[in-house]
Amino acid sequence: MVRGLRKQEATSAFAVEDVSRKPQQGRSKASLKRMLVAATELMLERGSEEFTLQEVSERGQVSIGSIYLRFESKDNLVRGVIADALDALAKEEADMLEKLDGECKSLTKFVPDYVETYAEILHRHAPLLRMAMERAAFDPLVQAPGKQHAQRAETICTNAMLAHADEFGGKDHKVKAKSAFHIIFATLARQLSLGSTGESAHDYDWNLLKRELGRMTLAYLRAD
Repeated sequence: MVRGLRKQEATSAFAVEDVSRKPQQGRSKASLKRMLVAATELMLERGSEEFTLQEVSERGQVSIGSIYLRFESKDNLVRGVIADALDALAKEEADMLEKLDGECKSLTKFVPDYVETYAEILHRHAPLLRMAMERAAFDPLVQAPGKQHAQRAETICTNAMLAHADEFGGKDHKVKAKSAFHIIFATLARQLSLGSTGESAHDYDWNLLKRELGRMTLAYLRAD
């Protein structure tokens, strides 16, 4: 039941189809995929949205007309890239929690494993997430879905912690689990420069950060 819920909750609320015309045939779907891959590669290489549709056309081996047929504008193509990235992130988060659910039978095992795995997922997605957050500052079509994804991540991760609530200290376990998630995310996001300013806290050893964050979170959850 819990696993099924996580899979359902991981379904993206913001899909490529929301900003593009849906392809009807296999060849059109393959063409759409090449557009997204090409645009994603250009954004990652440059760390920005500074690319042209002509470059997408050449790299993805699709015509300019095909791009406009699918996305109507470069803005929609960028939104499509972000939607695709959020969908991939949601799936990885759900898969992570399903795996930890099977492997971690105690809070002592779950917390450090969760911090380690979630940190690496965010690390992999950080370059595109930074651009998504920059765009969300002025684009409501990205801002709202981004918030929905964050809320979904909070819900499924909080529920995963609460599966070990019998090992929590104190009484208000839901508040503790939710607070723990925000502490973990805020710390990792700050270190990965995921925010409106794009600044990291300081040059801190990544592996040390993950280890100590796991230890501190576990101590907090157990404390009275």
